[in-house]
Amino acid sequence: MSDSTEKALDLLQDVVSRARKAGADAADAVYIEGTSLSTACRLGKIEKLERSEGHDLGLRVFLGRRQAIVSSNDSSPAALDEVVARALSMARTVPEDPFCGIAESDQIAKEWPQLDSLDAAEPAGETLIERARAAEEAALGIKGVTNSEGAETGWAKTAAALFASNGFGGTYAASSHGLAVSVIAGEGSAMERDADFTSAVYLEDLKDPETIGKSAGERAVRRLGARKMPTAECPVVFDPRVAASFLSHLLGAISGPSIARGTSFLKDSLGQRIFPEAITIIEDPHRRRGLRSRPFDAEGIANCRRAVIDKGVLTTWLLDLRSARQLQLPPTGHASRGTSSPPAPSITNLWLEPGKASPKELMADIESGFYVIELMGFGVNGVTGDYSRGAAGFWIERGEITFPVSEMTVAGNLKNIFARLVAANDLEFKTGVDAPTLRIDGLTVAGA
Repeated sequence: MSDSTEKALDLLQDVVSRARKAGADAADAVYIEGTSLSTACRLGKIEKLERSEGHDLGLRVFLGRRQAIVSSNDSSPAALDEVVARALSMARTVPEDPFCGIAESDQIAKEWPQLDSLDAAEPAGETLIERARAAEEAALGIKGVTNSEGAETGWAKTAAALFASNGFGGTYAASSHGLAVSVIAGEGSAMERDADFTSAVYLEDLKDPETIGKSAGERAVRRLGARKMPTAECPVVFDPRVAASFLSHLLGAISGPSIARGTSFLKDSLGQRIFPEAITIIEDPHRRRGLRSRPFDAEGIANCRRAVIDKGVLTTWLLDLRSARQLQLPPTGHASRGTSSPPAPSITNLWLEPGKASPKELMADIESGFYVIELMGFGVNGVTGDYSRGAAGFWIERGEITFPVSEMTVAGNLKNIFARLVAANDLEFKTGVDAPTLRIDGLTVAGA
C-alpha cells in the first residue's frame, strides 16, 4: 500500500473506533478520493479545460437492526466526532431493518489480487486538447461531414478504502482514459449525427484519435438518406455498441432486490436455461486492466470470476448482504456503494462470450431484416419483460447491409429475445459491459 492509502485506512479505523466507543453495535466506513482532468473542443476551439480533486468519507453505524449513514469531506477530529454523533442520533430514530448489518468475520475477504488498474501518471492538459483536436480534424476530413458537436478527452484516478468493525480493511485504486467525438453529416432537414469513442485503464491501450475521428465521420455519412420501413416481423441484428444493452436488462432482472420483491420477469428462473446453449455470459471482477475491476466488494466480501449464464443456464442472482439475507442465500460479492448511501448490488466487468460466425456470416441467410446501430427510449418493463424501443440503423437485404433506416421501433419480450439470441465472433472490450454482434429472429419492427 502507498502512504496515502495507509493514511486512509488509519482514518477509517479511527472513525469506526469512535463510533463503537460512542455506542454503535457495529460500524463501517468508506473513503473515496478522486482526481480528474477533462477537455473539450469544437471546430478546433477549446470549450473546456477542467481539473477537479475531491475526497469524501462515509460512516455507517448500526444500533441493533437500525442503521444510519453520514458523509463528510472534513476529516478533522472535531468533524469526525460530529459525524459519529449525527449518525448515532439518526440511527435511534429510523425504523428497524431486519436484514441490515455488516458481514460476519468469517464472510470477509482475507486476501485479493493485484489488478493492474492504475495508470497514475496525469497527462498534461495540452496533451488532452491536442488529442481532441486530432480526433475532430479526422472526423471533419471525411467527405460529407458538415459540422461537429465536438470532441472530448479525459483522465481520472480514483482511490477507495473500506474499514469495518468486523476486522475488514482494504484499499484499491483505478484510473481511466477516454476520448469521444461526435459529428454531423448532411445539410438542412437531411442531417444525421453519429459518434465514436475509446476508453481504457492505461493510455497505451487507448485507440489513436485519428482512428476514432475517422470512424465517427464515416458512421455519420453512412446514415444519410435514412427512410422508414413498413411494419414487419423479421430478424434483427444488433451492432455491438447497442447489443450490450441486453446485458443491462438481464442484470436488472437478476438483481437481488428485484428478486426479493418479486418484481422481476426472471424471478423463477434460477438454474433454468433462459438463453440458447451456445450463450455464456462471464463476469470477472479481477480482469487485469478491466474498466470495472475491483479486488473485493463494498462490504468486504470476496468476489470472483463466474459464469452468470453458463451454456444458457442462469446460475446466480446478484446479491449484496441485505438481499442475500432476504433470500436466505450466501452473498455473491456484488455490493457497491458510495459514501452517503447503503450498499446495493452492482456488477464489474461483464461480457457475452463470442460465437463462431462472423457478423457477415450471421446475416448471410437474412432475406429481409434490420441492422440496429442506435436505440432510443426506455420502453422495457422489468416485471413482464416486455420490450419496445426506438431504433435506427440499416436494412438488410439478401444477407447484405443496404440503405439506412430511422424512426423505427423494435418490440418483443425479453424472455423470447434471450431464448433466440445468437452471437457473432466480434467481441471487443470497450465499456466494461460488452457484447459482440447479436442476432434475434422474430422481432416486430414498426415504421411507416
